[in-house]
Amino acid sequence: MSSLTLWSRRDPFADFDRVARRAFGPYFAPATPLSTTRPTGFTPAAEVTRDGDDAVVRVELPGIDVDKDVAVEVDRGRLVVRGERRDERSEERDGRTLREVRYGSFRRSFALPAHVTADAVTASYDAGVLSVRVAGAHAGAEPRRITVSTDAADGEQIAV
Repeated sequence: MSSLTLWSRRDPFADFDRVARRAFGPYFAPATPLSTTRPTGFTPAAEVTRDGDDAVVRVELPGIDVDKDVAVEVDRGRLVVRGERRDERSEERDGRTLREVRYGSFRRSFALPAHVTADAVTASYDAGVLSVRVAGAHAGAEPRRITVSTDAADGEQIAV
């Protein structure tokens, strides 16, 4: 007797997407919502954390010359980190030369609160990690309790 599984955790479309991206590379990927160009390189890992009222964005960019190849900008309410990675290595062994060249552009974008301006953003680079501090990003962002009223017959209000 066989059993039939109606619900599955596997997403066949995600599997197909992964296979297609591996086979065709970045040209298969859809254009990003803010641009009409397709991604042409890599997507660096990023982490967004809170430090008091500040937001800290850390982007892993090992081996990149940040002075020449990285730009940090505030554009239409978004923090944009973009640049290009160029990595060339050459090795000679047993009379043969092995040369590896990797390159590609990248762009990461993060929404900013409406009150944040470019003056509140600072950036530093250390040990392959770009750290961008957005001063006051969480100022006034504390959760507030909202009273929810009901249509109860006795007119009681319930605080949530």
